[in-house]
Amino acid sequence: MIKKDAVVSMSYNLKNSAGEELGRADNEKPLTYLQGAGQIVPGLENALEGLAVGDKKDITVTAKEGYGELNSELKIKVERKQFPPDADIKPGMQFRANIGGDHEHTFTVMDIKDEDVFIDGNHPLAGQTLHFSVEIIGVRPATEEELTHGHAHGPDGSHHH
Repeated sequence: MIKKDAVVSMSYNLKNSAGEELGRADNEKPLTYLQGAGQIVPGLENALEGLAVGDKKDITVTAKEGYGELNSELKIKVERKQFPPDADIKPGMQFRANIGGDHEHTFTVMDIKDEDVFIDGNHPLAGQTLHFSVEIIGVRPATEEELTHGHAHGPDGSHHH
């Protein structure tokens, strides 16, 4: 049964509210994670608690319990000269930037107009309701090493850092 500190393997199909597929994992290459370690969105992790191998479930995750609401403060206009002179900046490209202290954040270039570059630091799925169809393929206790590292090390417990 799925509970805190269990290593879970599952297949899933993720769609948005329009029915467009956003992601998937199948039985041959399942998503494997450590329950309770915050490796998947909170709404999905909470809904999986208590399920067992073979269980199938459709789960709807609100934006708040998924990748968060859209934050207008993360939509920023910056000057082209803030990028390295040789950077080939194009809409859709992503980059990481330090936003204070030791905190790095991922931004996506949305548009370029003359010397202005419009970037967005929201997760691409922020503001969206997510619809998961999941099947639990495996559940096992985490090893001490996995608990220490805070993530699953694959079906047999092995992992190379």
